[in-house]
Amino acid sequence: MNTNAVCWFEIYVDDIPRAKSFYESVLDLELTRLDNPSEPKDFPQPEMWAFPMEERPGASGAICKMEGVAAGGNSTLVYFSSEDCAIEQARVEKAGGKVVVPKMAIGDYGFISIAQDTEGNTIGFHSMR
Repeated sequence: MNTNAVCWFEIYVDDIPRAKSFYESVLDLELTRLDNPSEPKDFPQPEMWAFPMEERPGASGAICKMEGVAAGGNSTLVYFSSEDCAIEQARVEKAGGKVVVPKMAIGDYGFISIAQDTEGNTIGFHSMR
């Protein structure tokens, strides 16, 4: 792989306006609302406000609010870069983990797969194909 391991992060929050104000103030930047893909209908769609995404080194991400996901504790979901997230997904159960959300399209942003590691942490994989 010719990229850094991490390509995206999500910080789960309970109060979007409060969190948005905090991050914009502390980091002196503007968060931009991300529209959610319309599919799949059975997957909860979070409200997301993205940190600036520019073509430069480093990962970008968003603050998120989604029913059933509380702030604090393990409220950060790290996505690992992949050529095809189905490849890493196929390795999850063999390594003792669990696939939580099989590979799915996220519109213009490619594809994701979400898994649980052997310690109970939720992680994601992202690819453009």
